[in-house]
Amino acid sequence: MCSLAHSQLLQAIYRYSVQSADKTAIIAKGVSVSYALLWKNILGAAACLQSSGLEKGDCILLSALKDVEFVYLYFAAHLLGLVNVIVDPTSNEERKKYIIETVRPKRIFGLKGGIGYSEVSLVGKPADIGLLSAQDIADIMFTTGTTGKPKGVLLSHANISGSANNINRYIGNTADDVEVLGLPICHSFGLGRLRCNMLLGATFILLGSFANLKLLFNTMEQYHVTGIGMVPAVWEYIKKLSGNVFGKFASQMSYIEIGSAAMSVENKRLLMEMFPNTRICMHYGLTEASRSLFMEFHEYADDLVTIGKPVTKEVDVKIFSDEGLELPTGESGELCIKGNMVMKSYLVDGDTVDSFWGEYFRTGDYAYKSENENFYLVSRKKEMINVGGKKVSPIEIEDAIIALGGVSDCICVAMKDPRGLVGEVPKVYVLREGTTKSLEEIDTLLGNKIENYKMPVKFEWIDKIPMTSSGKKQRLALCHN
Repeated sequence: MCSLAHSQLLQAIYRYSVQSADKTAIIAKGVSVSYALLWKNILGAAACLQSSGLEKGDCILLSALKDVEFVYLYFAAHLLGLVNVIVDPTSNEERKKYIIETVRPKRIFGLKGGIGYSEVSLVGKPADIGLLSAQDIADIMFTTGTTGKPKGVLLSHANISGSANNINRYIGNTADDVEVLGLPICHSFGLGRLRCNMLLGATFILLGSFANLKLLFNTMEQYHVTGIGMVPAVWEYIKKLSGNVFGKFASQMSYIEIGSAAMSVENKRLLMEMFPNTRICMHYGLTEASRSLFMEFHEYADDLVTIGKPVTKEVDVKIFSDEGLELPTGESGELCIKGNMVMKSYLVDGDTVDSFWGEYFRTGDYAYKSENENFYLVSRKKEMINVGGKKVSPIEIEDAIIALGGVSDCICVAMKDPRGLVGEVPKVYVLREGTTKSLEEIDTLLGNKIENYKMPVKFEWIDKIPMTSSGKKQRLALCHN
């Protein structure tokens, strides 16, 4: 058998295939796969890949469909020392073309013109290829590329297992849990949930999406789901379309993980009220440094604006100046992270050059640390508004507007000062749907809540706020409009 020494995830799946052979590992499209069958099919997929001439270090591109075959191939590649390049099946052709031309994969699965998942043989076992290293690259994940071309993030076997261990330790989920995933599995959040559950020997349900709430609720009831991962936009969707129906599952839910975008304090409190005994854990992280900080809503009930503390002792977070000097408590600077889950580098060396201060990855986010060692996000560095030399956070302005009530959502960006006096000034787009206040009312009420230099000089209606596929506001797309 191939060595598993390089991968804690493969070791775990193999162990459960022996110790808990009949336990359900994956459920997808009504098909249940036991841990024994999961391991058998991983071996079969590995044999298929190997027989096609693939060798250690070769890249294969996987379209992240919610099929069990995706899971088989994903772990089979790890077994052989191949590198998975994960692609969103809904990506536009330009992005797919860019990734393919950048990576030059030896095989493409699940995309038009590539190999269909149903064509992959699951028979046999691979030949032993010798020892691999935990530092070998396991996956290449591409960033959303909101400020330019997407960057290929190189994640080692040690990175992805370290991240899964960190997350499980904080959330406290166990082998007895049953989790449903409606999020895309092509992003760090969704794929991370797969790894977390396989590392524990839990049961993981691949749901197409959250769009069909009836299917979601039926699945939660049928399989007695105890855990779920979601982004804030999903919570908004569930709340809007189902009211309090989601709350009927409160007694069975052990945990909810939330991440990928900001969430209002109001929505956090609503979720806390609906799930009073559930661990509601919100993470801060990036593809390059998955789930670096965590906070749990009930534990932080008096401080719901914080992004929390480093997830484990293996993670260290510091605030640095633009010159790379560590800043004291209370002073805003760039959030920088060191830890076992931080990427090795970017695929293109030029992208890596200015991405670290020593061992600390530069996130591009402005934040500060308080006396109680909690961290608070200020804004993306590139999204900060420079008002006559004073740095203004668009997030602060957005939060102040939402707190007024009667505003469903908004997005604050920089625009050139029409007077030509202070360089940049804030401008706010207010989501028309669901907002009951007029722009004039918002302007008047906001004047009593924030300093004069932070006041937006212009308010406009917008029908749709631009978002990334992971639910983050794309402020730069509207800058200087």
